[in-house]
Amino acid sequence: MHYLTYVSLAIYFIVMLCIGLFAFKKSTSDVSGYILGGRKVSPQVTALSAGASDMSGWMLMGLPGAMFLVGFETLYIAIGLLIGAMVNYLLVAPKLRVYTEVANDALTIPEFFAKRFHAPNSNIRIIAAVIIVIFFTLYTSAGLVAGGKLFVSAFDLNYELGLIVTLAVVVSYTLLGGFLAVSLTDFVQGCIMFVALVLVPVVAYQEFSNADKMMSFAYESIPQFSEGMQNVTMLGLISSLSWGLGYFGQPHIIVRFMAIRSVSDIKAARRIGMSWMTVTIIGALATGLVGIAYANKFDMKLTDPETIFIVFSELLFHPLISGFLLAAILAAIMSTISSQLLVSSSSLTEDIYRVVSKKEATEQEMVKMEPFRCCRRCDCGQFISA
Repeated sequence: MHYLTYVSLAIYFIVMLCIGLFAFKKSTSDVSGYILGGRKVSPQVTALSAGASDMSGWMLMGLPGAMFLVGFETLYIAIGLLIGAMVNYLLVAPKLRVYTEVANDALTIPEFFAKRFHAPNSNIRIIAAVIIVIFFTLYTSAGLVAGGKLFVSAFDLNYELGLIVTLAVVVSYTLLGGFLAVSLTDFVQGCIMFVALVLVPVVAYQEFSNADKMMSFAYESIPQFSEGMQNVTMLGLISSLSWGLGYFGQPHIIVRFMAIRSVSDIKAARRIGMSWMTVTIIGALATGLVGIAYANKFDMKLTDPETIFIVFSELLFHPLISGFLLAAILAAIMSTISSQLLVSSSSLTEDIYRVVSKKEATEQEMVKMEPFRCCRRCDCGQFISA
């Protein structure tokens, strides 16, 4: 691995830490500022933060790998994701922004459920929080493992070192700036992912004289478009389209809607978010498709289809750009880890610790319990109808 690739990686880490320091100075001292950025997040940051925290590493590795392996059937997954995201913006986002604030400024999803049903500190709040903590702990752990493996496969570094570095950087900027730091880093990471997923397939396509030539190489391994789309069974179709259903229940995504400046900003966030998502999904699918053709043309043996983005990054670009593109994968992984980490810690302190153990905890106790910096706020009040 060229030393300039490591330089790009180091620059990326430094930028993330600087954003954490910036958010530390800008974020407010109360719990609302730490957990939701004071509900003052711009639509641009909201849109890219939601997208980046959702997509994770599968956008740059899993989706291109699926296209490389099975062909055009993967389009149904993309369609399901786009439909789910759009419906989420149209139905969930505006109502959640209004009612979480009306519900005595509910800051977490479990707290909103409890106050929405006139039952503060009830079992529904604890159960929802426990589910989040358990499954997000596993999900966060999986992200850290992915970060460690990326260091091994892409940077030829030690797995334990990669895991420690990934964890240290994510915890550092999340610890410093809370939700604002997570959102701003997600915004930057979303921009990096956008550029990478446009750049890689476009540059790889230059290896072919025209689209017909590229497709002729691709069809050596996968069925043609019409045949591939028709080969999907009803069960497979439903399974692929149902990927979009996940958007309605993922706390680290819908919490972005709670933090946006106002309901009127959701329309702008929807346009930005859906545009970003459409372009990046097309780029991911194009990476896999061009990858099939490239592998057949140059007789390249790829043991793991999910590494096609990494292979292109290393083969087709200058080492400095290669480092930037590999950092895009790390950005996708870290954006999800930081979002889930913050949601988990918020539920642990606000919805479990406060309700079960210390309903009248002091600010100092809450700060010690919170894995990140936060302060106590009033827990009284019932849901107020709009």
